[in-house]
Amino acid sequence: MLKTLAIASLVVVYPALALISIHAENPTPQKVDQVFQTLVTAGSPGLAVVVLKNGKTVFQRGYGLANLETRTKIAPVTDFRLASFTKQFTATCIMLLVHDGKLSYDRTLTKIFPGFPAYGSTITVRMLLTHTSGLKDYEDLYSAQFPGGDDHKLPQIKDAQILTLMEQQSATDFPPGSQWRYSNTGYALLSMIVERVSGKRFGDFLQQRILAPLGMTNTLAYEEGKNEVPHRALGYTKNDGVWLGADQSSTSAVLGDGGIYSSVEDLAKWDGALCEHTLLSAAEMQAAFMPVEVPGGAKKDDGSPTEYGFGWFLDPYKGRKRMWHSGTTTGFRTFIDRFVDEGLTIIILCNRDDLKPGKLAEQVADLYAPR
Repeated sequence: MLKTLAIASLVVVYPALALISIHAENPTPQKVDQVFQTLVTAGSPGLAVVVLKNGKTVFQRGYGLANLETRTKIAPVTDFRLASFTKQFTATCIMLLVHDGKLSYDRTLTKIFPGFPAYGSTITVRMLLTHTSGLKDYEDLYSAQFPGGDDHKLPQIKDAQILTLMEQQSATDFPPGSQWRYSNTGYALLSMIVERVSGKRFGDFLQQRILAPLGMTNTLAYEEGKNEVPHRALGYTKNDGVWLGADQSSTSAVLGDGGIYSSVEDLAKWDGALCEHTLLSAAEMQAAFMPVEVPGGAKKDDGSPTEYGFGWFLDPYKGRKRMWHSGTTTGFRTFIDRFVDEGLTIIILCNRDDLKPGKLAEQVADLYAPR
């Protein structure tokens, strides 16, 4: 999976904002459609969109093709690779194990994996969830084994191999807990923690504890040869004006950091479960929405402030409190934007790499801005 960079910050939102939002006039479906209709042609890859307001679907539509060869149109049931959008599901699996009393956020890697090197004795589950572990980037370590190799032609690495890579290291990039750095490595290890603690494959635990209870029948952690993606969208990139298949890379088989496929129809159910606290209580979920604290404040690579919970960025948009996450991988771009106090959620899934769903989601959010 390609590296994902994002920024976040948290502000206080006054209670009046939610009240104003409730009484604001909602845009028509035609107004929302105008944000997307000029982006995609009938013969190009495209996107699927769902907008939810106060628990109800107010806009849901597909644009373009899921598969250029078969000419299959994108629909609300079309499944896209979520990429880093996956992380909120991985985090919830961990939270369910904490709920079960089988795991604690303060348990260290050496306690979970007895063969892990000594440096893991200061890395906790909480640090993995909040990107503060300092673990080395598995993508860099893996590609270094194939100097000069084309990423799209390398053998695919899986979560268990990433655990092995980390067990071959002797130190972290920075003292655990001292900095914030977005880490796909941490979330790959979290999927292995789910397997070690639950005794089940990550995909099976996900299915039994999240997807089946919520009726998310078209969502899965995709493992080639073990399951199939229903209504699958293939990923594409444009080169010299021609759309080319770009569906898989060397890291596309990693599950914990980005391997889930889903549709906007299923993700509307996921949003409903978050609103209604179907899987975990409001008190239990609060841990996911508390920004991590590190000495000097969490900062991204350019030095600007960032705030992150468990699988969620927590920065506001134009003073409006929200939680969000993006996904970026070969051939796919995804985004979820949740303005919880306003009862507004926008989800956009693209099977092409030239669109910016985060910016598109903000355009839709502008249409629903409290007045």
